[in-house]
Amino acid sequence: MIDPRRVYALILGGGAGTRLFPLTKDRAKPAVPFVGKYRLVDVPISNCLNSGMAHIFVLTQFNSHSLHRHIQQSYRLDFTTNGFVDILAAEQSPRNTTWYQGTADAVRRNLWHLNDPAFTHALILSGDQLYRMDFRDIFETHRGRNADVTISVTPKRPEEAGGFGVMKVDEHLRVVDFVEKPSPEQIADLVVPGESLAPMGIQINGPVVLASMGIYVFSLPNLHRALSNDMDDFGKHVIPLCVRTLRVYAHPFVGYWEDVGTIRTFFQANLDMTSWTPPFEFYDELQPVFTHPRFLPNNKLDEVEVIHSIISEGCFIRQAKISHSVIGVRAAVRRGSALHQVVMLGQDAYGQACQACGPSAQLPLVDEDDEVCGQDAPSRGIGRHCQITRAIIDKNVCIGDHVVITDHTGKPDEDGNGYYVRDGIVIIPKHTVIPSWSVI
Repeated sequence: MIDPRRVYALILGGGAGTRLFPLTKDRAKPAVPFVGKYRLVDVPISNCLNSGMAHIFVLTQFNSHSLHRHIQQSYRLDFTTNGFVDILAAEQSPRNTTWYQGTADAVRRNLWHLNDPAFTHALILSGDQLYRMDFRDIFETHRGRNADVTISVTPKRPEEAGGFGVMKVDEHLRVVDFVEKPSPEQIADLVVPGESLAPMGIQINGPVVLASMGIYVFSLPNLHRALSNDMDDFGKHVIPLCVRTLRVYAHPFVGYWEDVGTIRTFFQANLDMTSWTPPFEFYDELQPVFTHPRFLPNNKLDEVEVIHSIISEGCFIRQAKISHSVIGVRAAVRRGSALHQVVMLGQDAYGQACQACGPSAQLPLVDEDDEVCGQDAPSRGIGRHCQITRAIIDKNVCIGDHVVITDHTGKPDEDGNGYYVRDGIVIIPKHTVIPSWSVI
């Protein structure tokens, strides 16, 4: 049996995070806030810790400061575990004078950190996915099949498969073909009847493909062997090579899994969590999702109507209506405002004025006499009598009174004055000031 205490976990932080821009304008993709109080990186780290793994590296190279701070504040492992959660940021050295060129290149440059002879395997994960998995299950598949490489797979409809790595397996689950981001013609050759997946424990009808979840198990010698070249990317280059030269097997995963690496999927995954019976349940005492313990006070709500929403701790909301929305920590929403399908990432601290106006003294919380900053917006949060629909509001945003943000579904992408539109969703970037009476 593979001992999870002898497995390195490597969480790939991704590149510049252009698909999540502007949320990644000032932060690494794994550090993007998620479902009110968490960060994206908390999901794979929590899956590791809940699986008995405590030797975790997070690989990143863009805007890593906030990720460093979050890791340091959140994951101080007990000394009895001899474990760690460390950041491996891209760095130049006499051997390497360029940045990471891809996922495989990032791991290759850090192989020298995987030097403890007591360790036997490496688990490679993505930093922008939402799922709950006991990795001991994939280790059992890897051992039971005597595999060199094991890939976790999930079924997808053919029309959803264009952005994934898609594979074909034989009756023993050995991978016989793998195509990264296949064309429609290639997908047609990889489609199988969903009913044929029943022996794998997957109950689904109709045509499907097996999509890679970007979760790989390598024995350490085979990881060194697979990366003994100049190939840049796992999905595009390394895994197809492994299929031809090594014993590569699939591990079927049954359960909720969502790639939240785009604005559309990030927004929808947040809203999905507002359901009374969400597809992914954070309320699991046996498999919690860990994050930074902020020790914030309780929410302060005054005549607030809340419908299918998540409100994080430390918020001040007065005489407002919140529906199908996620409200982040320390958020403020003032009287007469209505939010529908809004993902609000919250505030880094209380009493902050907007960045445009500089520091200020402690300001009133949520009251009729809230001070306004020089940009005619409240000190932070959402002003009075605003109507906001289908939007992502990043941290420390100042929105004035009587601001209207409308549903942009079906409209083209746009880079506006103080906002962006992506996939029909309005995004207000971090530290932005939206003056009173603005209409977006």
